[in-house]
Amino acid sequence: MCGIVGAVAQRDVADILVEGLKRLEYRGYDSAGVAIVDNNNQLNRARRLGKVQELADALHANPIAGGTGIAHTRWATHGAPSEANAHPHISSETIAVVHNGIIENHEILRTRLQGLGYSFTSETDTEVIAHLVHHELKSTNSLLSAVQATVKQLIGAYGTVVLDTRDKDRVVVARSGSPLVIGYGVGENFIASDMLALLPVTRKFSFLEEGDVAEVTRFEVNVFDTNGKPVTREAKESAVSHDVGDKGEYRHYMLKETFEQPTAIRNTLEGRLLGNVLDINTFGEGADDIFQKIEHVQIIACGTSYHSGMVARYWLEALAGVSCNIEIASEFRYRQSHVPKNALLVTISQSGETADTLAALRLAKQIGYRASLTICNVDGSSLVRESDLAFMTKAGAEIGVASTKAFTTQLVGLLMMTLAIGQHHGMSKDKQTEIAQSLMTLPSKLEEVLALAGSIEDLAEDFADKHHALFLGRGDQYPIAMEGALKLKEISYIHAEAYAAGELKHGPLALIDAEMPVIVVAPQNDLIEKLKSNVEEVRARGGLMYVFADSNANFSSDDTMKVINVPVCDDLIAPIVYTLPLQLLSYYVAIIKGTDVDQPRNLAKSVTVE
Repeated sequence: MCGIVGAVAQRDVADILVEGLKRLEYRGYDSAGVAIVDNNNQLNRARRLGKVQELADALHANPIAGGTGIAHTRWATHGAPSEANAHPHISSETIAVVHNGIIENHEILRTRLQGLGYSFTSETDTEVIAHLVHHELKSTNSLLSAVQATVKQLIGAYGTVVLDTRDKDRVVVARSGSPLVIGYGVGENFIASDMLALLPVTRKFSFLEEGDVAEVTRFEVNVFDTNGKPVTREAKESAVSHDVGDKGEYRHYMLKETFEQPTAIRNTLEGRLLGNVLDINTFGEGADDIFQKIEHVQIIACGTSYHSGMVARYWLEALAGVSCNIEIASEFRYRQSHVPKNALLVTISQSGETADTLAALRLAKQIGYRASLTICNVDGSSLVRESDLAFMTKAGAEIGVASTKAFTTQLVGLLMMTLAIGQHHGMSKDKQTEIAQSLMTLPSKLEEVLALAGSIEDLAEDFADKHHALFLGRGDQYPIAMEGALKLKEISYIHAEAYAAGELKHGPLALIDAEMPVIVVAPQNDLIEKLKSNVEEVRARGGLMYVFADSNANFSSDDTMKVINVPVCDDLIAPIVYTLPLQLLSYYVAIIKGTDVDQPRNLAKSVTVE
């Protein structure tokens, strides 16, 4: 959510800043801006409402030179989207600030600063940071000291970068709750909220820890912890490769990433299953000892990741014989909870920076969980660094806001976790082998599903005039129905809800009519006859059905039901296989609706605020 890019260099940095912002567009935003100090120590700022390209065009028409600058894409929290509320914010034409997060005590600080004579030109919480730094500089000539004094007055979350025209070869950055990364160059250094922004200029990065304040110049980076003591944050070379401008043959990133899922899952499996045996060390040092002692698993996640956790609950209890709870992170952290004996906390997050999930992990450490494990796609992220164990999904960069390959690789990781825990809880060798073999067949099964894209595109035409949809599933397909409903509403803006099919009689049947499409996921399994009864309840009330089922389930198309045959697969991997048709359906419906598929309105890829 929001994006930050900063640079301290000898060369002009405007193009670097703008390119960095373009690489962060996937995070969601409504405006963009830059502030650069020129060779005459003058602060030059440009801001535009809308896409980064609007800002790029403005800078092309009126170039800004200078080697020290900061840039930002804003996602509105305090104050409506507008040029006046766009970052960077300035104070007295000398201090410029960009900020991700929310300052909870901004109203109190604003009132105090107004009493000191400061005038505000925006509705944002961020502007108080600029004025506070300016005020602190009245009693010190050190920008570092001024920022350190400022952040002590802030309550809330922030990743912020500050520059001062009177010290133009230096910026100071501070991190609390919102991620920041330092990029190291030769005679130049950079800052960003995501290292993807800096890949064109460096491959060497370090991540700031909670409470860090760092002073960045062309030639050095000095980091101080929350107590103001100098600390070292190890810099590492990144192997991440991503060209944000390359969709290849695909119209949208979401479609590209949907079709990348077989490869992403092959990458996730590579080197982890050897001769049908799981390498337990893939979860990190000490995993074997931790899994031996675990008697309960508590899963915490948000959004799409929450749905993957719901599937994992079925797997853990049925296959590994270990009790499991799943809870939305924002609920878990604000209620009194009981911690079972020898409980493992599992967090799931594509970015590793999801604010509520990260806060839940920190809470869990305080209240007595035996250990923590994260399922994550971003190496070096906060969840990875702060968890005892980590499983990296290796999905590669996911740019589309609606998660596709991140979700299915999470499911793969969770099934492998089930296998790892089950090995210590009486899971038979035959079952272990069955899980391993099913996982190895998964990429080819997904390729078969993707071959159905044309048929699903034709099916999507039926949704052109629809405003509501209902998704149904049973057992471990219920969370997949929930994920399908989420995808449809995320990118097509059609209101969609999911129900466990057995719940139809308890209310949802009242919604059924010829205008309400009902989408059903129906693999051949132990619940198929029950599901067929639920389908007949819908048909009897004039509903129009769209059923994704394998040929063994014996569904037939007619005037009231359209059936798409999904490849027959093992029950173990069916939740993953049946995810792809729903992703494709939501994509093609969104195309018909004419929405912004990769950057749907009001949403952000990485939610780093509450």
